[in-house]
Amino acid sequence: MYITDKSGFTKETKGQRVVSDVTCPFCGSACDDIVCVVEKDPKTGNEHIKEVYNACKVGTANFLPCKGAERFTTPLWRESKKDDFEPITWDDALEKTADILLAAKHPLIFGWSETSVEAMRYGVRLTELVGGTIDGQVTHCHGPTVQAIQEVGYPTGTLGEVKNRADMIVYWGCNPLNAHARHLSRYSTYVSGFFRRHGRQERKLIVVDPRRTDTAKLADEYIQIELGSDYEIFQAMRALLNDAEVTKDPIGGVPLDTLKGLLETMKSASYGALFFGLGLTHSESKKNNVEAGIGLVQALNDHTKWQIMPLRGHYNVGGLNQVLSWLTGYAYAVNFTRGMPRYNIGEFTGVDMLARKEVDAMFNIAADPGAHIPQKAAMTMAEIPLICCDIHPTPTTELANLILPGTHDGIEAEASCYRMDGVPIHMRKVHDPPAGCKPANHVFLEELVKIVEKKLELPHVMQ
Repeated sequence: MYITDKSGFTKETKGQRVVSDVTCPFCGSACDDIVCVVEKDPKTGNEHIKEVYNACKVGTANFLPCKGAERFTTPLWRESKKDDFEPITWDDALEKTADILLAAKHPLIFGWSETSVEAMRYGVRLTELVGGTIDGQVTHCHGPTVQAIQEVGYPTGTLGEVKNRADMIVYWGCNPLNAHARHLSRYSTYVSGFFRRHGRQERKLIVVDPRRTDTAKLADEYIQIELGSDYEIFQAMRALLNDAEVTKDPIGGVPLDTLKGLLETMKSASYGALFFGLGLTHSESKKNNVEAGIGLVQALNDHTKWQIMPLRGHYNVGGLNQVLSWLTGYAYAVNFTRGMPRYNIGEFTGVDMLARKEVDAMFNIAADPGAHIPQKAAMTMAEIPLICCDIHPTPTTELANLILPGTHDGIEAEASCYRMDGVPIHMRKVHDPPAGCKPANHVFLEELVKIVEKKLELPHVMQ
């Protein structure tokens, strides 16, 4: 088994080893204090994770092998989507991928939020070479957040600052207890920080949401608002903060006195943090909701210190925004059909392009759009050549012509990701991927880029 000392799980005995300080590749919290006990099968010599410590229930399931689940370990190909899949070699699979993307007039390179920064870099280069569009899950989750930040900026900080300084936490239109299970206990409300030694006793938790969520049940104060009234409430609070007269009562289903009380409480905080989720980006007004929320926090900083942060979903969805921004100048939905990066929401966002049938080939990696995007867009995926890189069967792989076995970056390969607060994190490798899979996703993407460059008679420029 394993033994412990003051520095944590550090020892190993025969047949088992312990890997500490592992980063969880599930949600945007990217908790990097996970401990995995790895065991070797004496018959096959393959390693698997036997026990996981510190992760939440969903994160633990992400690490442990799923009994009975099919795992892709060899590329699969079918000419027609009515045919059965046949195994092929990696060399043939990458050649077919290159040929499909180069033959297309407008290919879409989609996904990325569940893989590494290193893979994303090669994804951008691939998109540039084939003259396509690169986009990801952000296009239908926090896309409005990115738009709002581009227009008005935002006063933000790190999760470490929240942990160490915040004495007031507001969750608006989100439910972290279910979506980011360790967020409250690791970064915000229930954790002891440098200036908040007593943790929960020194913090006030407020939840604003149309539904009484599990997070709301833990709050010191829960304010129930009408669905879609966020913009109106934010603007009313901004008006009150500027000593303007507000006569409407109630506002968004909330008594005016309640909003005044909330505002005074927020002004009295020494350091406050407002987190928001898809309740703002997917309700009426969308990016205008986020802009109004940012405006409120900006105004609060005239009185005290406040920061605002979106609760990002996938563990590296923020990484896609970061990588695209520092490589192309745009955060998502980047088009290369003219040989240079272009960006226009609605015109180059993946779901919209699929719905309009403007895409004639698609490369999908580390995402399952077939299960999440509107049916009209998914139907286009069923009609065009589709290459899908994934670990297990999904609704998207059922629509594919070519399936490439994925590697679980952050567990089966060293990788880099960006936490929801924009902090880059190095992810340790826990054990090797199954035989037949590449050492990491960026490895086969680099090979694919080289094949495409050779077909186009271009030199290999990436290091």
